[in-house]
Amino acid sequence: MTSTLRAEVGTATRSVKIVALLCAAGAASLVASAGAGHAARGSSVPNANHEVGMHGDPAAAAPYWRQQHSPDCGEMAVADVVGQITGHEPDEQQITALAGSTPSTAGPGPIWNLPANTDIRDLPVLLAHYRIKADNIQTSINALEQDLTEKRRVIVLLNAETIWNRPGKRNAANHFVVVTGIDPKAGVVHLNDSGVMNGRDEQVPIATFEQAWAPNHNSAIVTK
Repeated sequence: MTSTLRAEVGTATRSVKIVALLCAAGAASLVASAGAGHAARGSSVPNANHEVGMHGDPAAAAPYWRQQHSPDCGEMAVADVVGQITGHEPDEQQITALAGSTPSTAGPGPIWNLPANTDIRDLPVLLAHYRIKADNIQTSINALEQDLTEKRRVIVLLNAETIWNRPGKRNAANHFVVVTGIDPKAGVVHLNDSGVMNGRDEQVPIATFEQAWAPNHNSAIVTK
């Protein structure tokens, strides 16, 4: 995303309230297999089989997926992004300990303070601890494509029930995931989703993603 477009988006959306949200309720039932399917850490290098038209590199990002074992999807998304950028991914205990000892900028108490919710405004604070700069914005699918093409990393806040196609309220944003690729030709968005056992390079139709992303005004954390 160009700096001009980023400024325009920020100006147009300053009046929209960014809601503090918790990882999807009931996700614990989907993360029962603790430690299952963990891959070795890899390096964020271009994929030799990179598809024409793919924005981002899901294959390079996939090794940094980890399954969550607590309602800490925001923290796990940050850890994923840190791993992609630095090659050194904090584990779940490390990232929640950091969030639990870092004051929130959105309210009283620390960033991770169960049963309170993790606020999207605090994710750039966690990333800054690892010297990664990021913006908290409302944006669009086309802008995300450009961000991914320019090798920025993206965390979005969306509705888990829509993404997972399970019963429940679909009008609230309640789950953080990392967007690792968008393939307009295939009509698919690639995600690293810590909330489900098959969340490594989870693939959902673009239309489903946009429906799930809409409840909190297309909120995203985009690295600089």
